[in-house]
Amino acid sequence: MAEETKKPETKKEEKETSSKPSQGKEREFIVPLRRKFKKTAPYRRAPKAIRAIKEFLVRHMKVYDRDLKKIKLDKYLNEFIWTRGIKNPPAKIKIKAFVDGDFIRAELAELTEKLRFKKGKIEKREKEAAAIAPKGKEPEVPEEAPEKTETRPSVAKSEEEKAEEKEKKAAVVEAGQKLEKAAAKKMKFETKVSKQPKRQRRMALQK
Repeated sequence: MAEETKKPETKKEEKETSSKPSQGKEREFIVPLRRKFKKTAPYRRAPKAIRAIKEFLVRHMKVYDRDLKKIKLDKYLNEFIWTRGIKNPPAKIKIKAFVDGDFIRAELAELTEKLRFKKGKIEKREKEAAAIAPKGKEPEVPEEAPEKTETRPSVAKSEEEKAEEKEKKAAVVEAGQKLEKAAAKKMKFETKVSKQPKRQRRMALQK
């Protein structure tokens, strides 16, 4: 029998299989940022620096579809970029990157004293919370209290009361309208007589 001839892999497939980083492998980079954000407006420099880090990692960690959503930055890395405000991010940054499934995660290579203190504080708080919580027991869900059935007057009675109130209001309105009409009639037939003369007579001057 003739030997089966295998098709040679294309260059692109060979490149992808050979150069793809192994799972969990860490790499360190010094990312230059000044050139990227120098020409942007001052009030957009920190977001531009974060985008520059993602673009750098997409290129150097061999993400072939160039999807920036696959790059996940650590919260302390993000905080370090924003420490000096939106207008003045660092000119370069040293980061560690590693592959985590379909994503590439990046974090600071060396934490500053302030960030180290903050991280330690958060970890200590989490340990204390874990120690206080009972182990192996699920949090008890409070049972719903049975609904109280309140004794209310029947719907028919309430409807009757509403009808009576409406009738009373209508009667009051009608009485008011009748009074207004009677007053208008009286005013119509009354003659207005002014006691004072329309013009004052000029009296002769005394000699």
